[in-house]
Amino acid sequence: MEATHMTLIPHISEKSYATSHQRTYVFVVPKNANKAAIAKAVEAQFKVKVTDVRPLIQKGKPVRSMVQNRTRVRINTTRADRKKAYITLAEGHKIDIFNDGTEEKEKK
Repeated sequence: MEATHMTLIPHISEKSYATSHQRTYVFVVPKNANKAAIAKAVEAQFKVKVTDVRPLIQKGKPVRSMVQNRTRVRINTTRADRKKAYITLAEGHKIDIFNDGTEEKEKK
């Protein structure tokens, strides 16, 4: 997969916010992306130096839904699997994913 056409979606959660203080960021990436392509895409999109990429596939959770037409039918299925990547940046580099503008307001 080419790094220029890869879409990187930041995974926003409490855990990813906590790891961002150690220069580790979490992104949802395409399932067919490999470590090298993910690293190139992050470096190209955010202009940072990547030191480590740890990909993982998160299995979809089981879900139940109720359909009501003439009879009640319960449908058991699972959500789609997705691939996440934990990206560690070099010393001195950071990505402002969680910046909501409060730091700039405090400086003024």
